[in-house]
Amino acid sequence: MKIPFLGHRRKEPEAHDAEGIAELLSECELLRRQAERSGVQLDDTAASLEALDQLVPRWRDDEEVLEWLGNDAGLYLGTVIVRTVEGARWGIRSDGQPVILLASGREFDVVADGHEWAASGVPELSQLYAEVAEA
Repeated sequence: MKIPFLGHRRKEPEAHDAEGIAELLSECELLRRQAERSGVQLDDTAASLEALDQLVPRWRDDEEVLEWLGNDAGLYLGTVIVRTVEGARWGIRSDGQPVILLASGREFDVVADGHEWAASGVPELSQLYAEVAEA
């Protein structure tokens, strides 16, 4: 049904704006501030994940910070993967959770991984990256 006064509407793209999603998810403001205070430069490389693994986890005493930092750690891990692993991209599950999708079809819930890292340090972010990069 065409309704002339509504004008011609563009078709919505089938996929989300991948670049916009990647930019939004890469902000990780709390993690970047925490790292900067500790002298760690987050440059979206695997080496920066190793540096994060070496931070003294002072945030574990504050539940609110722990929650946000875990989220940021997962998003940062995902950012490094998307920027350095060929064929990796962000995806959004039906529940709104961002995940990493690999060319092989595997899916990684990096946010859950980030929460585990923030709470216990295990598994290390650099270990998770190595596992994904080999997949």
